[in-house]
Formats: sequence, structure tokens, C-alpha cells
Amino acid sequence: MGRYVVRRLLQMIPVFVGATLLIFLMVNVMGDPIAGLCGERACDPATAAQLKKEFGLDKPVWQQYLTYMGNVFTGDFGTAFNGQPVTELMSTAFPVTIRLTVVAILFEIVIGITLGVVTGLRRGRPVDTGVLLATLVVISVPTFVTGLLLQLLLGVEWGWIKPSVSPDATFGELIVPGLVLASVSLAYVTRLTRTSIAENKRSDYVRTAIAKGLPRSRVITRHLLRNSLIPVVTFIGTDIGALMGGAIVTERIFNIHGVGYQLYQGILRQNTQTVVGFVTVLVLVFLVANLLVDLLYAVLDPRIRYA
Repeated sequence: MGRYVVRRLLQMIPVFVGATLLIFLMVNVMGDPIAGLCGERACDPATAAQLKKEFGLDKPVWQQYLTYMGNVFTGDFGTAFNGQPVTELMSTAFPVTIRLTVVAILFEIVIGITLGVVTGLRRGRPVDTGVLLATLVVISVPTFVTGLLLQLLLGVEWGWIKPSVSPDATFGELIVPGLVLASVSLAYVTRLTRTSIAENKRSDYVRTAIAKGLPRSRVITRHLLRNSLIPVVTFIGTDIGALMGGAIVTERIFNIHGVGYQLYQGILRQNTQTVVGFVTVLVLVFLVANLLVDLLYAVLDPRIRYA
């Protein structure tokens, strides 16, 4: 297991370098970072040259990238165009989005897997049909429609929640935004769990466990569910990074100042340091999540061993 982890960590290095290089090139080459500093009016040549020199944008792109990566490994993600270090923006944004993602993942695990197990064991029955129709509706409705609808009903009409989340963004305030963020993924987890349970229910090892006289609950939890969760764990693991990076719509609707909000502001103002810095951290989140998913396979299925 230790050798496998070391090998995977070494494999993550070229992936990380390649991903960050592509991001850096797309942000710095395909756009004009200085244009965002001058507002609607174009910068005069003297001002543009001074700003490029100040932010190191007058150097070749490859040199800019090497300088940036060297600073990243020392914990320096640069300075935003407003003079604030990007690490300060991260220190306030990431804790909020992490709490929001935790709430969303809990909804996926608790509700999605539970509904998937129930419908998988009762395939073809009315409860199965009803859940399939409900998940299809959730997948079909865009997230911003779900968010605005819940905000209008629960926050404005009925007054059960605050329409906007406070700057503290406690777990209690993030329940509804977390549900909105997880809605589509929750539906996919439900359908994926249902399919996996229904297929494995007919497997030989399940029939053998039943023939031994094991209790139904033990057959489901110890034998059927563990093997059926492997594709679900894969989806949830890759979804962690997607939820953190794709929370722009949800955070805009509920006024949450997290990663999505900072990315939106960075893109809107063409703040390259902010965008590249946040996306770099998100790349690391994706890589670590994929590694943890691979290691979790061996926990769920004892037949899987890593050399």
C-alpha cells in the first residue's frame, strides 16, 4: 500500500504541472490582465507598461509561469490587483466553501444512497418509479432555478430562512444552499446506487449469503452494499472538487462569499492572480480526492489490493 501511495503521489506531479500550465496559459495569453485595472476606458501606453512591469507581465510567459510556480511552492499565490494577497482571499473563501461542500456531500451520502438502496431493492415497484421520476425532474431543472425558487419560497414568502447568508456562513445557514448545490449530484447518486444495488442483488455471493441463513440486514450492509458503493464512491470523490469549483451559481444566489464568489469576481475583473491561484488549489483538491477514492476501494472490497 505504501509503495502504491508513493507511486500515485509521483504521478500527480506531472498532472499538476500540466493542469496549472494550461490554466496559466489560458488566463494570461487569451486575455489582457491589464484591461481589468483600467475599467471601461483603455489604459494609456505609459500606465499599461508600468502596470505590466509591476506585476511581472512584461516578462515572457514561460518565465512568468516558472516564477509563479516557484512562489506557489513557498505558499505565495501572488497579489490581487487591489493589492490584497491572494492567500488572504483564500483564507476567508475556502473555509466557507468547504462548509458548503460538506453539507452538500452529506446530502448526497445520506439521502442519495438511502433512496438508491430502497429503490434498488424494490426495483419496478411504485416507490422505484416515483423516485426515478423525481430524480429526472431534479436533473432537468437548472440549479439557478432550484436556488431562486427555494430562496423565494423559504426565504421571502414563508420566512423559514434568511434569503442571504450572513458573512459568518454557519452550517445552519448553509443547509438550503447545500441542498441546492447537491441537488443534481444527489439525483445522480440515487440513480447510480439504485442501478448498482439492482445488479449486485442477483450476484452469486448474495445468493450464497442468503443460503447460509444470514439476516437480511447483514446481507445488505456487509455484502451487497459494500460492493455496490464502489462506483458511487468514485462519483462522490470526483464530485468534491466539482462542487467546490462549481458553486459560483449557488454562492451568487445566496450571497455566499466563498470560492465561487471570488472566482466570479476574478473573472469579471480579469484578475488573473486570483483566478489562477484559486484554480491551482482546486486542481490539488481534485488530485487528492481521486487518490483517497482509490484507497477507499480496498476498504470497500477486500479483493482489491495495491502492490
